[in-house]
Amino acid sequence: MILSEQRFKQINVIENGCIDDVQGFYTTGTHCGLKRKKPDLGLIYCENVAEAAGVFTTNQIQAAPLRLTKSLIETTGTLQAVVVNSGNANACTGKQGMIDAKEMQKCVAEKFNLNETDVAVSSTGVIGEQLPMDKVRAGINTLSVAESKGSFAEAILTTDTTTKEICVEILIDEQPVRIAGVAKGSGMIHPNMATMLSFLATDATMKGSELQQLLRDTTNETFNRITVDGDSSTNDMVLALASNKVQHKQLNQNHPQWGVFQEAFQLCATELAKMIARDGEGATKLIEVQVVGAKSNDDAGKIAKTIVGSDLVKTAVFGKDGNWGRIICAIGYSGCTISPDLIDIAIGPYATLKESEPCGTNDKEITAYMTEEETIVISVNLHVGTGVGKAWGCDLSYDYVRINAGYRT
Repeated sequence: MILSEQRFKQINVIENGCIDDVQGFYTTGTHCGLKRKKPDLGLIYCENVAEAAGVFTTNQIQAAPLRLTKSLIETTGTLQAVVVNSGNANACTGKQGMIDAKEMQKCVAEKFNLNETDVAVSSTGVIGEQLPMDKVRAGINTLSVAESKGSFAEAILTTDTTTKEICVEILIDEQPVRIAGVAKGSGMIHPNMATMLSFLATDATMKGSELQQLLRDTTNETFNRITVDGDSSTNDMVLALASNKVQHKQLNQNHPQWGVFQEAFQLCATELAKMIARDGEGATKLIEVQVVGAKSNDDAGKIAKTIVGSDLVKTAVFGKDGNWGRIICAIGYSGCTISPDLIDIAIGPYATLKESEPCGTNDKEITAYMTEEETIVISVNLHVGTGVGKAWGCDLSYDYVRINAGYRT
């Protein structure tokens, strides 16, 4: 779905907004000792049991917390709290991993007087190491939703260089409704619901079934359109919660303002996805690939992600080299329907290929563009249909190797 200009004008982005700015929700975070100094344990809390939806990694190796949370979403479709730790993925940890995930769930339920089945668990960090549950238990015991906002976004980070948050406001039946999100991720990003985590919250009134379909559709066009290094994690998940705090007519696809809500929701997810791509480990540039004229929207999205996922394209961007041959090569192996003689390619404002004929663009102009701009836009027109799609990624630098070579040290 491409955001319409008219509806986009109806979406107000809240400056420095976060999940705490959504009615009914509170977040907090603390340092419990999983990481050396920084916050490593966080909580999202809702005043009431919220409608919930989730989308999860398609990696067949799935961490215990993810399997536990996925089961909750599929069974009850409601949540009141989400506890997240960083620094340890609790993945590939055998039977003890699930025991520990359930203990985290139980500790939060007891601390905040909740039903255990309304507490989701998420973990991110090093794979294959047991959680030091003495530290986790002590950390959960210190959590308080009365603390200042902001620490949750820090507590879920691993190799990220910055927090990633957004909050928007729209009017539904003349009532202000907010949607907010937070995310983490900078490496091992290639979602197919990527390590990436994202949590979205709204005070809109709606059923979990509508939220689940919206989340699935939105994820396919946002979080599933980013790539940093081609690796899908064992822990990737996106959760969405609706507190039903705003008194308007129940939102569903028959509501006259469903489109506005849908686009505001997608805007949050899109911006979070771009923040993840921009913060790729060692990245110096955000790459945005725009594809039009594909046989279908699915083809357009797949081709865009293939281009942005190409190591050769990524290294060319890092080297500020407008090597469009790498782009057309990625289009060719995307597996999608194309006409090899009809392809247009542009890097920024500079056309490099027109109907598969080189345009003779000055390489120095493209190098200057790639040097000056923080976001490098690659545009493709396939001229075989009406499909459109976008994908986001980052360049591949020397620092990516340095960061990941020493990940455990």
